[in-house]
Amino acid sequence: MGTPVNKSKMNIKGKCVSGIRTGRLWMLAAALTVCAIGQPLSVAAQTEAGQEQSIEQVIAENARAARAQVLPPFGSNLFSGAFGQTAEDGINPGYEVAPGDKVAVRVWGATSFDDLLTVDHQGNIFIPSVGPVAVGGVRNSDLNARVTESVRTVFTDSVNVYTSLVTAQPVAVFVTGFVNKPGRYAGIPSSSVLYFLDSAGGVDSERGSYRSIQVLRNNRVIADTDLYAFLMEGQLPAIQFQDGDTVFVGSKSDTISVDGEVRNRNRFEMQAGKAYTGADIVRLATPSTFATHVSVIGFRNSERFARYMPLKDFDAFALRNGDRVTFKSDTSEDMIVVEIEGEFEGQSQYVIPKNTRIHELLNYIPVDPQEAEFEAISIKRMSIAKRQKEALEESLNRIESAYYTANSNTNEEAAIRAQESKMISEFIKRAREVEPEGRLVLAKDESIRDVRLEMGDVITIPQRRESVMVNGEVVVSQAILWDEGLSARDYIARSGGYSDQANKKELLLIKQSGEVFRGEDFAVQPGDEIIVLPKVPVKSLQLASTIADILYKVAIAASVAINL
Repeated sequence: MGTPVNKSKMNIKGKCVSGIRTGRLWMLAAALTVCAIGQPLSVAAQTEAGQEQSIEQVIAENARAARAQVLPPFGSNLFSGAFGQTAEDGINPGYEVAPGDKVAVRVWGATSFDDLLTVDHQGNIFIPSVGPVAVGGVRNSDLNARVTESVRTVFTDSVNVYTSLVTAQPVAVFVTGFVNKPGRYAGIPSSSVLYFLDSAGGVDSERGSYRSIQVLRNNRVIADTDLYAFLMEGQLPAIQFQDGDTVFVGSKSDTISVDGEVRNRNRFEMQAGKAYTGADIVRLATPSTFATHVSVIGFRNSERFARYMPLKDFDAFALRNGDRVTFKSDTSEDMIVVEIEGEFEGQSQYVIPKNTRIHELLNYIPVDPQEAEFEAISIKRMSIAKRQKEALEESLNRIESAYYTANSNTNEEAAIRAQESKMISEFIKRAREVEPEGRLVLAKDESIRDVRLEMGDVITIPQRRESVMVNGEVVVSQAILWDEGLSARDYIARSGGYSDQANKKELLLIKQSGEVFRGEDFAVQPGDEIIVLPKVPVKSLQLASTIADILYKVAIAASVAINL
């Protein structure tokens, strides 16, 4: 049991022991697994076929699915050569005649003429006995009428005219920006922007934008193309290219990845400057009729973020760059979804059988034992966060009720109350903005309690740290390298000492596991956070006690100190 393990990566998985020595690290394996002679536990889940499925099988299947599913950018399937290989002759009815085009003209009756004419640089063709006829810019469908009108100004009786656009003058268009093969490509004026993009190998799927494609002429933008409009609605701007035009593909904008129970499993590019909601993603991804819930994983304020919600609540949800949205069919009550955050490797979301306990799941989460403080694992639980928020709101309501309805017996007391009023009002406002984490502490006597997991739990595996954070009412809030033997007050002294508003009689020490200690001084370990709370500058002892209680609740619920 004491054999050193030399692997740099390992799962949080071990035998039924209470302290395996792993080099210089203590691997608290007994705290992280429940087993019988090393055999993994299983929890039965009913599959659609009615067979039992262990947690090991469920997690393995989810991991294989995650590895197999590489989400391509939406629109990447456009450019497979189908547009670039399509021959065009430019003689569609809407084509506008341009210099260099060849026009077949036949005249019979009062006079005869049959020849293939080239449109000159002034946009004219020359017909003997008639003279120049202006056809430049004339739509192909109107070409015969224009030539007939000019001929009959000279030959008024018994003359017939037949005109046909035979070939369009080739053009050379530059394609540049984030495409796979930038260059100069030949086409005809009526070629579509898709033709030139396909000729250039298509948009670079990792760097290029499918939503910001410009056509430039003489350094001026003459058309903007959003390929999403073409993919979703068949809309494509009508452009008649000229020699020397440039098609420019801009850089990719922010993206949101979507998978699960949807028809379009892709990375979707967001339009620059537009705020995206769940309703926008629903329109693009088209969830299946089986989708009932949505999970969103991403980052907010540089911290890991995860939400799980019913599909009906998703429309108004604000999305951010890098979010991964998964539509789920969560009609079975036998499965739950949990998230992993912090220092770990592998997938961050698990769909597991209901009633699974944390020790069972931790068996399948790979960590680096030199980086992960896995003996300090904790859980963020929505139900706890809700109760913390309710308790905080109750305390704030009590302050408002006690303070704003109290009478002042003297003018001096009324003046003091007026001075305190603004401070208390600002304090209540800031306190109501605090969002509790709902932290469930699992650490106990160098072990981890084996709790049952709930829907939406976020399991936090902290990173090993060598510093101590000092926050709150100190001169300089900062992280200080841990030094064995230093007390909490020593670290406060190294942070410049207490501020003028500090409550020096009582400190808070928050462990990485979420444990909170309250007192005058503590033995400090690496990763700990020391919070110095402020004094409560009010005259009423009852009010001061209530505010102090709120400050304590806020520090526990969200690991922050509100200034007064």
